[in-house]
Amino acid sequence: MATAERWRPTPVFLLTAYGPTVLASAGLGAVTPLIALTARDLGASVGLAAFVVALLGIGQLAGDLPAGVLAARIGEKRALLLACVLEAVALLVACFAPSLLVLGLAVLACGTASSILGLARQSYFTVAVPRAYRARALSSLGGSHRIGFFVGPLVGAALISVWDLSAAYAFAAVMSGLAALATLALPDLPDLPEARGPTSGPPRRVTLAGVLWAHRRVLGTVGVGVLLIMMARATRQSIIPLWAESQGVSPATTSVIFGLSSALDMLMFYPGGWVMDRFGRFWVAVPAVAVLGLGMVLLPLTSSALTIALVAFMMGLGNGISSGVVMTLGADASPAVGRSQFLAGWRLMADTGTAVGPLIITAVTAVATLGLASVTVGAVALVGIGWLVRWLPRTRRAP
Repeated sequence: MATAERWRPTPVFLLTAYGPTVLASAGLGAVTPLIALTARDLGASVGLAAFVVALLGIGQLAGDLPAGVLAARIGEKRALLLACVLEAVALLVACFAPSLLVLGLAVLACGTASSILGLARQSYFTVAVPRAYRARALSSLGGSHRIGFFVGPLVGAALISVWDLSAAYAFAAVMSGLAALATLALPDLPDLPEARGPTSGPPRRVTLAGVLWAHRRVLGTVGVGVLLIMMARATRQSIIPLWAESQGVSPATTSVIFGLSSALDMLMFYPGGWVMDRFGRFWVAVPAVAVLGLGMVLLPLTSSALTIALVAFMMGLGNGISSGVVMTLGADASPAVGRSQFLAGWRLMADTGTAVGPLIITAVTAVATLGLASVTVGAVALVGIGWLVRWLPRTRRAP
């Protein structure tokens, strides 16, 4: 692990550690809103098109644990390269997909590649960045992802206005290819003695199941808290557009509201990282969930574009300041031996939370109103604050 008293990342580190994230995220962000449209063009019903979109998240969930094994076996840098290449190939396949089956397999592969990229980057930063700067570095990594996903749809919209949907997929494939090239220059991690385990006797075999079992307590306590954080954050992305539509707000106005909320979100990632490094992870995680939960409870009380925007902006603040908190908590808890395997379990908890939030919205709206669904998720988040208060560390861990 880097141990400099005052860490000053080199330009090479900044370009090769953060640049690929912006590139790959911009590419995936350009095509994510278009997957359903592509599926419809290939003859899918609305329900089947939604399932094809869901394959992106399914691939990510399915890839979490194998990603940890892969990164432990071949190293973080090689795992990043492999994932970028896999994503580029999958996007090219999606670009020319002749059938729904081929498109679905390509989307599933993109989700798996995204899982490998996320885990390998988190594991790399855990070692490469001194603990005293960890939250700022990982929050900036989360911010880089947000920047890419903010820019990507704008580029995708421009491309398809001139050509067609395939142009966005081609752009995304190129971005993943450029991310792979940039990753080639990523500095190698140091060989840490503590990561090799005991120096005497036969080398100890580290397995995924063994690591997860050994750290079951932290995964079952802080890990559940991470699930709640991600549940609240993921729900925001779907509930705001749905509620705006239900109140008669035009799609164009809704896009502006969500875009401004996302811009506010991007402005907060570094301040959130600074607070975590200065005062501790607790003082970002708990307020962020409180703000998001309160926003979802208040959202059904809004009825105009202005009031919806105000709540959306509040939720954007909560989401933005928590950028990187899940990765930072995982990095703090990860062991030197079996780090990648542990982070695989950690990311599985986080991605489960990402899936649970929208599922709650779907389940409640099937039997009640969208407003009640928003209040339900908000209430779960607010009750979950008690869990976070119980299990999250309140002080900054010493560097």
